[in-house]
Amino acid sequence: MTGDSLVVRALRLAAGILGGVALIVLPLLSWDNPGFGLGNYFSYFTVLSNVLAVGTLVTCAVASAPESRCFTWIRGLATTCMVITGVVYAALLSGIDVQLNVMWINRVMHLVLPIVLTLDWLLVPGTPGGRSRWAQWLIAPLIYGGYTLVRGPIVDWYPYPFIDPREHGYAAMSAILIGVFAAMALFAFLVDRAGDRIAKRTTAQAL
Repeated sequence: MTGDSLVVRALRLAAGILGGVALIVLPLLSWDNPGFGLGNYFSYFTVLSNVLAVGTLVTCAVASAPESRCFTWIRGLATTCMVITGVVYAALLSGIDVQLNVMWINRVMHLVLPIVLTLDWLLVPGTPGGRSRWAQWLIAPLIYGGYTLVRGPIVDWYPYPFIDPREHGYAAMSAILIGVFAAMALFAFLVDRAGDRIAKRTTAQAL
């Protein structure tokens, strides 16, 4: 399959619309809940990753060159962030309240879109990238972590317990974050290698 296929474009657009609806409906349903605020809502890695995923899916659905190097880089970043979102949620957060109490929205953000982005990355090859591409994608979680640690003490709120130093202190939190970041680096590397191998194989077959 190619990114120019009408079927691929339609599926990307449908998934993007589904994700967009989930992102919009959740704050509308939670608007009157105590403690809810848009600042906190858009401080969840899950929400930001889904915003990136929706934007990527919709853009690739309507773009004139969805398989270009630029779009491939963005797709890889979005896929990495969504893989991180799905795996970290399943491993660390599935039993914790992260303000996603509407079941279908929870599943869309943590299960459906991560699977969609992963399948899109594997089944619709893009352009092969450089050796450091996976490391470049790690800029996103690094920036997010820095933002969360700076904002947390200011508003006295952290989105996830493993990045909250108030209960166990900075030393324990730092050890956890090192492990989480190492896992993120592994996910980014695997996403990059899988996509690059498929893209090169597809290119070779076309020659």
